[in-house]
Amino acid sequence: MKIVFAALIACSIALSAQAQLTPFELSKDKNYTATYAQVIDYYQKLNKLYPQQMKLINYGTTDVGKPLTLVVLSKDKIFDPAVIKKQNKRVLLINNGIHPGEPEGIDASMMLVRDLLKNNTLPKDVVICLIALYNIDGNLNRGLSRVSQNGPSAYGFRGNYRNLDLNRDFIKADSRNALAFTQILTTWKPEIFLDNHTSDGADYQYVMTLIETQKEKQNPILADYTTETLTPYLYSKMKKSGYEMIPYGAGEEGLPDSGIVSFLETPRFATGFTAQHNIISYITETHMLKPFDKRVYATYDFMQHLIEINQRDAKLIGELKRKADEQVTSQKTFALSWAVDKSKVDTITFKGYEAGYKTSGVSGLPRLYYDRDKPYTKTIKYFNTYKVTATADKPVAYVIPQAWGKVVDLFKLNGVQMKQLAHDTTLNLQMYYIADLKTPARPFEGHYLHTGVKLNPVDMPVKFYTGDYVVYTNQPINRYIVETLEPQGVDSFFAWNFFDSVLGEKEYFSDYVFEDIAADLLKKDPSIRQKLDDAKAKDPQLANNAGAQLFFVYRNSPYFEKTFMRYPVGRLLTNTKLDLK
Repeated sequence: MKIVFAALIACSIALSAQAQLTPFELSKDKNYTATYAQVIDYYQKLNKLYPQQMKLINYGTTDVGKPLTLVVLSKDKIFDPAVIKKQNKRVLLINNGIHPGEPEGIDASMMLVRDLLKNNTLPKDVVICLIALYNIDGNLNRGLSRVSQNGPSAYGFRGNYRNLDLNRDFIKADSRNALAFTQILTTWKPEIFLDNHTSDGADYQYVMTLIETQKEKQNPILADYTTETLTPYLYSKMKKSGYEMIPYGAGEEGLPDSGIVSFLETPRFATGFTAQHNIISYITETHMLKPFDKRVYATYDFMQHLIEINQRDAKLIGELKRKADEQVTSQKTFALSWAVDKSKVDTITFKGYEAGYKTSGVSGLPRLYYDRDKPYTKTIKYFNTYKVTATADKPVAYVIPQAWGKVVDLFKLNGVQMKQLAHDTTLNLQMYYIADLKTPARPFEGHYLHTGVKLNPVDMPVKFYTGDYVVYTNQPINRYIVETLEPQGVDSFFAWNFFDSVLGEKEYFSDYVFEDIAADLLKKDPSIRQKLDDAKAKDPQLANNAGAQLFFVYRNSPYFEKTFMRYPVGRLLTNTKLDLK
């Protein structure tokens, strides 16, 4: 009887251990990534085994109708974000499956969560939050769409249910996925963020490359720490793990040995968006041509090392975040766009494969290939310095008409503090007129993204109404406020077409009626006559076009609508006392 009982216990233990294996681990060739249903089922079963130190929290509804599931691990069994912050603990947020064809983080996180719980190795001073699978929509659309990638055997599609690339959606937040992500971000307030990906591009010897928030774009207090301490630690640890890394970047002249340019993650990307919240941010990029199992294990090791240093430097990281928030609160000038500085060149050691050309079996013309029988180690150029190409001085406050509801909603969701006007009032503000812009012929991620925006600032009285919003720029979230509201910003709300209705005229005139009015205007106002004469002298076509001259007079008359091309958000430049709710 004892033998039978012992056998039953052994069998039960074996079954329990088997049940804790992930679908990736259970697959024969380790070339399988879990489906959405398998991911959720796995975490639910794990949660039943470890209910005190693990919690599953659903946020919002993604575009496909499924909730976004956050896995929270807390050694002290506390799952209240406010209490966690009062205890001076750090929060690490990890995102997986934003591109479901790049699924290593999904499978690696499942193993990592299990091992941390099973081995009782959760960090004492760090609460770990993992988004189990971000692009649920794309994961459900399972197939073989990434033809250049070496496994897994099947995987999800890059676009979500609305065919959006969710890693271009953070600042504009068209998807419900992005809204749920922002809710997680502002609820848990992480100090460090990681987004797990797979790269494409050139072939080389590394299993993993790394993107860190570009140092000139990152808050300088945080940049000093990441550049001097955190990033070198991660590179050193990954090398000891057998997964030596290199910075992710595009080849300067196509091939990596010509030099690589570091990646600039603007706020449309996850890490560019989190940087606006003063969060230290990284993206792992495992190499598409390496075996899937190596990519999964490399991602696992990276997350483990990131947790380790987060625990080691927990108090320091918290203090740096506090100082960064204080600095941004009082900061006066903000960068809005950046460009690589080709005059400043670093060098790095790069392990690649020799590139060559041979006859294409498709076209019969020369085609590129990399020869894995010819590995090399070279010192190459590394362009890792960016210069600021546009800045703006913050006003005392921005005034946003309540009519622009999406802006207001996103500000609330991002934790921006706002006041509302208590009465209808006329304010003397600096208003921008859009002097010029470039717009592409085809949309990008559902928008006709504006670039090359030129502004004409004008100080003028503007009528605002009860309930319109006043946003003071004395907040830790100032970067988000300024970078979204200054129209010339690379990922501003104006760039993403939030305000396009101001670009169209609403009133016009009847030629035969306005002729007499225009003639009378030219007699009474010599300045308009002078403007017209000067314009005709510069433009012969205008001089020979009666209709164009009439339109010119209309544009320069008191009858022309003052709101045409006027950006609706005003800039309060002085400490004016406002009557606020």
